[in-house]
Amino acid sequence: MASEIHRITQETLDKLRAEYKHLTTVGRTEIARVIEAARLLGDLSENGDYHAAKDDQGKMEARIRQIDNVIRNHEIVERDENAGAVQHASIVQVVYEGDAEDDYQEFFIGSIEEKPDDVLVASPTSPLGSALLGKSVGDVVNYDAPSGVLQVKIVGIR
Repeated sequence: MASEIHRITQETLDKLRAEYKHLTTVGRTEIARVIEAARLLGDLSENGDYHAAKDDQGKMEARIRQIDNVIRNHEIVERDENAGAVQHASIVQVVYEGDAEDDYQEFFIGSIEEKPDDVLVASPTSPLGSALLGKSVGDVVNYDAPSGVLQVKIVGIR
């Protein structure tokens, strides 16, 4: 089974490499210390500290695998700051049909790994993301949603 290609910026790749290095060195060392300290507390079957540490270890290892997959299967994308159209890593403000223009929603078009805080993510391959790519402020686009075809108007791109 082929892995999905993750389209990310160079900045995101650098950030992920740093996180990967931290987790596989400092993170693994720290969690091993916590697990060992919890083991010394006694009976493992009733040791909440031990089970919590093992759970944290599992989550950390899952994140390491996730980052490794992105690093191994990525494609660098460049942003054209003067494009004036929706592209990878754009934050798009859209208004759904029937809503007031000041009642917009923002979507980040790109990878979840690049997501700015407090902005929803629309993958470039999702119905909404692919409908928005290449469009400009003022354009109205339709896309297939689970509830049917939805229409949005682009009111801003940043």
